[in-house]
Amino acid sequence: MKLLVLGATGGTGRQVVTQALEAGHEVTALARDRSKVNIQHDRLRVVEGDVENNAALSAAMSGQDAVVSALGRGMSFASKSLMERAVPGILVTMQAQGVKRLMFTSAMGVGESYRGSPLPAKIFFRTLLRGIYADKAIGEEMIRNSRLEWTIVQPGRLTDGPLTKAYRVSERVPMSGMAVISRADTAHFLVERIGDRSTINKTLIVAN
Repeated sequence: MKLLVLGATGGTGRQVVTQALEAGHEVTALARDRSKVNIQHDRLRVVEGDVENNAALSAAMSGQDAVVSALGRGMSFASKSLMERAVPGILVTMQAQGVKRLMFTSAMGVGESYRGSPLPAKIFFRTLLRGIYADKAIGEEMIRNSRLEWTIVQPGRLTDGPLTKAYRVSERVPMSGMAVISRADTAHFLVERIGDRSTINKTLIVAN
């Protein structure tokens, strides 16, 4: 497939780019600073620009089969309304160019998955992550209301652990305590399941 990766310079995004190339896909990475994409490959194209730059996003979107979003605020607890600002443009551009498939990375505890989360996690979600999660919830709702073939992926707490391929997938919170998953395993799910039509229009939690 031809894949556009958003958030390609972040921890999960870099893993998505690497694993997508290893899987044989053609990858376009949209990056504010192309020098931060430290991967070179014949099937990798880098478009420099911000996701809110309509011209850059349109150029990156051209000819794609699917979009994988690993957008996020990294280690910051300040949302800066990233999803509220970025998601509308992503959806409009995908619809305008006829790109239907979207794999969108959110977080466990956003929206309905909050209810089933254990108490220690809920406290964390409602305090330090309150702004980040409110913003992610806005982005999720926009995606669900779109006509795209979307999958919202809610990983547990992200780590820099190795690729294990031994993670669990559920539409409900399947574990107790603070669930975790490596960025490598999260990327594996995003890339591995992008062609899996059984995941379309579902919100899926992934955790080790």
